[in-house]
Amino acid sequence: MAFDLLIKNGRVIDGSGMPAFRADVGVRNGKIAEIGKLRGIAQRTIDADGLVVAPGFLDTHCHYDAQVTWDPLCTFSCYHGATTVIIGNCSVALAPVRPGAGERLAEYLSYVEAIPMETLRTVDIRWETIGEYMAALEARLGVNVGNLIGHTAVRHYVMGNESQGRVATAAETERMRGIVRDGIAAGALGLSVSRVKAHYDPQGVNIPAFWADEDEIFALCDVLAELGTGVIQAGGGSPAELHNRLMSRLAEATGRQVVYNSLIHSEKQPELWKKHIALVDETAKSGIRANPMCTPNTTTHRFTMRNQQEFRGVPTWHPILTASDADKLRAYSDPQVRKQLHNEVIEWVADIPAAMIGRNWYDKVWVEKTVLAKNEKWRGKTVRELAEAQGKGIIDAFMDLVVEENLDTVFLRGVLGFDKEISSKILNYPHAYIGLSDGGAHVQFQSGVGYSSRLLGYWVREQGIMSLEHAVRRLTFENASVFGIYDRGLLRPGLAADIAIFDPETVNPLPEDVVHDFPAGAWRMRQLATGMHYTIVNGQVLIENGRPTGALPGRVLRNSMYRQRPAP
Repeated sequence: MAFDLLIKNGRVIDGSGMPAFRADVGVRNGKIAEIGKLRGIAQRTIDADGLVVAPGFLDTHCHYDAQVTWDPLCTFSCYHGATTVIIGNCSVALAPVRPGAGERLAEYLSYVEAIPMETLRTVDIRWETIGEYMAALEARLGVNVGNLIGHTAVRHYVMGNESQGRVATAAETERMRGIVRDGIAAGALGLSVSRVKAHYDPQGVNIPAFWADEDEIFALCDVLAELGTGVIQAGGGSPAELHNRLMSRLAEATGRQVVYNSLIHSEKQPELWKKHIALVDETAKSGIRANPMCTPNTTTHRFTMRNQQEFRGVPTWHPILTASDADKLRAYSDPQVRKQLHNEVIEWVADIPAAMIGRNWYDKVWVEKTVLAKNEKWRGKTVRELAEAQGKGIIDAFMDLVVEENLDTVFLRGVLGFDKEISSKILNYPHAYIGLSDGGAHVQFQSGVGYSSRLLGYWVREQGIMSLEHAVRRLTFENASVFGIYDRGLLRPGLAADIAIFDPETVNPLPEDVVHDFPAGAWRMRQLATGMHYTIVNGQVLIENGRPTGALPGRVLRNSMYRQRPAP
């Protein structure tokens, strides 16, 4: 039997969770043809001796909505074995869009997901509907892309500027339902909504999706129930679920899978993860599919006070973040501003629900790099240590360094995942799904795309918290099933030949570095991998030993209803 591609002598981990076995994998016409000891000839043969042959990973929480238009590989997810990325998360998307409104949607994406606006302005928006956006992407893709319908984009399309500031009328809600219905009919994988209090536009106003009441959210999600297809994704779903079971109620009312951000252990609320798990256990026992996502990453944000989002939501700090650099320096030098900041985030004279920092944030922020040689001694010191060493208050010590170095001091902030024992329990929790790379977002602060390499390298090989077979299942079959992508996520004859080939003894994410490769000259953080030998998409090698091959075999992935439609 002849094959287009024959992978020989590999250790096959097929995504099901079953034990690994030694076999060859034959590929023909973009699909897996046979698995076993194969003798056929092939146009190309890969010797995978000593390597794992697994289904390609599904990176299900990404924000490549704009980047995919100039970067069809959606780098750098594919360098870590991802063959599919899901975009349109957290309600922000680039379709539908009225003519002339593209920059406004780009502003939402830019400020919520920390993508340089000068880069987003280079995107040539030639589509209006969700279906037209999907068709535009399909013309040139390296990885497979599935997209969610973003509630913020839908609301802005229908309500314009009034989408921020009031609830929708019944007529407006019905128009939004029509757009969601059309998007699902075009093949979108589902709908994304948002309950994130800290998601603002550049003017400091919450994004459109946040202004929707529950009636509107349920009405839009009901379209998925009506059509019998699609997943519901929610940014900020965790606090909403803990508050009034919104995620569970949506899943129960619609019968659809709900996935939301996120099951985490954070320094801001260190015990909350236990309460969250107890709640999800109760939901799962009732047969309701409302599941949080989790991450293998230890999240550290890299920032300067020239460009950062760490202090969003703090009343005095928030407007300063969008000010000019000159105004920032004036504000940070102003004793009255410093006094207000002290009251708000040192004394905490009032609760700030939208704040992204915890009450002891100054123990989690440390100096990474200084501009002036005389300040090198502060490298590695937390803001509290910086203050104590100089006999200053925390705000004064922090602002003095920032102003002295003209906003260019580099800081790091530890955010998530620093307790190994708790992280191990979360990653093994069967009712949470692994992902949350945020690929394409926060590009100048951190890169989470190496989550799969970190799970396989650090958590499996080094810490031994789960079997390699189970880890692969978590990255493949589980995520494919949750998002309704039923022809991927397993190595089975007849399914799509999306394949990751890696060395289990060396796979790991590499340290982040900076590259200046975005349009308009913008820079971003890059994270590559070691030990990830091949990323194969629809039977064609996309990445080989860390280098793109030039192939563009990706497709837009569509929902089950679209795939089963009658032939024209």
